[in-house]
Amino acid sequence: MSPPKKSGKNSSRSAPIRVLVVDDSAVVRQMMTSTLTRDPKLRVTVAADPIIAMEKMKRARPDVILLDLTMPRMDGLTFLRKIMAEDPIPVVVCSALTVEGSDTALQALSEGAVEVVGKPRVGVADFLRESADDFIQSIHSAAEAKVRRRMPLPKEEVTSPPLSPLLVAARTKRIASEKVIAVGASTGGTEALRLLLNALPADTPGILIVQHMPESFTGPLARHLDTISAVEVREARDGDTVMQGTALIAPGDRHMLLKKTAGKYCVVLNQEERVCRHRPSVDVLFSSVAEAAGENAVGVILTGMGEDGAEGLWEMNASGAATIAQNAETSVVFGMPKQAIARGGVEEILPLQQIPAAILAAVDKKSRD
Repeated sequence: MSPPKKSGKNSSRSAPIRVLVVDDSAVVRQMMTSTLTRDPKLRVTVAADPIIAMEKMKRARPDVILLDLTMPRMDGLTFLRKIMAEDPIPVVVCSALTVEGSDTALQALSEGAVEVVGKPRVGVADFLRESADDFIQSIHSAAEAKVRRRMPLPKEEVTSPPLSPLLVAARTKRIASEKVIAVGASTGGTEALRLLLNALPADTPGILIVQHMPESFTGPLARHLDTISAVEVREARDGDTVMQGTALIAPGDRHMLLKKTAGKYCVVLNQEERVCRHRPSVDVLFSSVAEAAGENAVGVILTGMGEDGAEGLWEMNASGAATIAQNAETSVVFGMPKQAIARGGVEEILPLQQIPAAILAAVDKKSRD
C-alpha cells in the first residue's frame, strides 16, 4: 500500500511574481486584479492593449503576462510573436470559450504561450470568482516555465499536408489494442504532445492522454494533433474502445479511466471530484491503467507543474508497467516529472526527443516477454 501524498507547495520561488494583465476590458482588468491579488506572492499591473503594455514593460519587466487575444491597435497573437522574438517572457493566454477562440489559443500555444485559460463572453465576474484558484495556479506554473527566443514566422501560410492514401487505408484497419500507452502532461504539454505523436508510427498501440486544458480546448487540440500525426487523434467519448493506432485525449472537465470489458480495453468518462486540483487528472488515468492493464501498459509523464500523475505512475510501475519521465532539460516546467521521479515510480528519465523510441522499445519488450 502506498503512503499518503505530501501536500507540498505549488512553487519553490520565494520572490514576488510580477504579473502584467493585458486586456481591453476595464471590467476584466479589475476582476483579474482582484482575483490574482488574493495570492500575496503576486504583484499585478494592467494594460488596456499591447501598445500600453510595451511602454510599461520598458519600465518594469514582468515575470508573467496574462494576455487577451482580441484587442484594438495590436492583436494578442502579434504581441505574443513580438515578445517571443525579442525578449521571451512566459505568457498565459486568456481566450474566449468559443470555437474561434479555441483555434486562436492553440495557435498561440504553438507560437510560444505556455498555457491557456478560458474566458466566457458573459458572466466573467462570476467565472473568475469560481476559477480564482485555477488562474492563480496558472500564473505560478508560468513563472516556473522555461521559454526560449523564437524566430519570426515566415509570411507564407503553412498548411498541413493531406493524409496519404496509404495512411488513410491504415487508419481504416484499426484493431483493438492489446497494449495501452498512458500519457500525462500540463504546462508546455501541447508542444510536447505534438513532437511525441508526430514521431510515432500508425500501428502504435492505443494511446490515452490527459492534458490539463479547459473544456472547450481539448477538441480543437485533438483535431490539430490529428493533422500532424500518423496515429489518429481525437477527443475521447465515453465507452470508446482503445484501438491500435489511435490516441484518445480526455475531454476538458472529464476524468478518463481505463476499464477492461469482454477482453477489450475501453475508456470511461466521469465528472467526479477533482484530483490534485484537476479534472481530468493524470493520477485518475494512471491509477485506472495500473488496475486494468498492469504490465501491458506504458506510462509517460511529460512537462507540467504540480504533482498530478506522480502517485498514479508509481502504481503503474508497481503493477509491472514500463514508466518514463521527460527530463528537466527539455521540460517547460519540470514539476510533474520531478515529483514522479521523487515518488519512485519512474524507470527511465529521457529527453523528449528520445521518448517515442523508448515507448516503442518498451512495447516491443512486453510483446516478447
